[in-house]
Amino acid sequence: MSDQEEFMRMMRAMYFGKSFALFRLGLKIFGFSLVALLVVGSCLVYVQPNEYGIKQVNIGFKPGILPHVYTTGFYFIVPFNVERMHRFPKDSLVYELTSYPDSMARGARHGKAAHIQTSDGFFVDVDVSVLYHIVDPYKLITTIGPGSLFEDNGIIPKVEPRLKEALGEMTTEEFFKSPLRVHGAEQAKHLLNEDLNPKGIVVDHVLVRYFKYSEEIQRNIEEKKLKDQLVFTNQSKARASSEEALVKKVREEGEAKQKVKLEEGRAYVVQKNAERDLYVRTKRAEANVLISLAEAKKTEMINNAYQKKGSDKLVGLKMAEVMNGINLIVLPSGGANGFNPLDLDKSMHLFGVQQKGGE
Repeated sequence: MSDQEEFMRMMRAMYFGKSFALFRLGLKIFGFSLVALLVVGSCLVYVQPNEYGIKQVNIGFKPGILPHVYTTGFYFIVPFNVERMHRFPKDSLVYELTSYPDSMARGARHGKAAHIQTSDGFFVDVDVSVLYHIVDPYKLITTIGPGSLFEDNGIIPKVEPRLKEALGEMTTEEFFKSPLRVHGAEQAKHLLNEDLNPKGIVVDHVLVRYFKYSEEIQRNIEEKKLKDQLVFTNQSKARASSEEALVKKVREEGEAKQKVKLEEGRAYVVQKNAERDLYVRTKRAEANVLISLAEAKKTEMINNAYQKKGSDKLVGLKMAEVMNGINLIVLPSGGANGFNPLDLDKSMHLFGVQQKGGE
């Protein structure tokens, strides 16, 4: 083997040795980081925004449940079960009793429909939704326990007995009356809060969603309801007929009154037209009388004017007007009966306008 080959072999050995050393160092760093991460992860607990946190000390000077309630954030705990953080939901929770599990809310705990005996001895299956939330996690964990025990030992054992106590006071018929069902549900809610408030739980709503009797009772009730509805229908029809007759009577009375008022209106119009015509005729007659009187007065005044001094001149003028269109008149001018148109005094005396002697 030449010196060059020996040198290359030594270089390769040194390269692989260093690579293996670096690989071992990387493994050590990764292992240390993983261990550190596990240790840190086991020491830190994250309380989410919709959660309460309650710390439990198992080993220490003051072991037990601490009363402090932890809100959202990271918190240090001693690992290896020396300390433990219990977390409880802040959200509104639902527990359902139902005969139809497919219809329940997602993620809700559920049980069979409540089997309730009514006050008149019949049984009814009632679907109920109970909405509640945790208000004091310290009371909850110290009275009921950690985890989901607030459901298993808190809500679930209490709901159906309290529903039977509240709704069992109702009769079979009363289940069909929604105000009475609501009242029974409110009574059940009150009884549940009496049990669960001291344990840190508040029931917000008890909702009766559906109820079902046995087939025979259901059929009897439906038949009775149909008969009642038929009775109510007949009563309604009778009342409707009575009301219709009343409406017809009122309509006929209204039409009769309308006709009377129309006739009264027509008579009033006739009367007013007659009064108007009488007034017009009266005023026209009065006007005619006044005109006639004025014409008579006018004639009288003209006659009087003709009888007064100077009227002979007026007659002469009128005579001149009469003779204005005559071109030639041949009359005897001499003698006792002679007529001289130029002799005005004699002409006036001839026509009787002026008497002899100047009168």
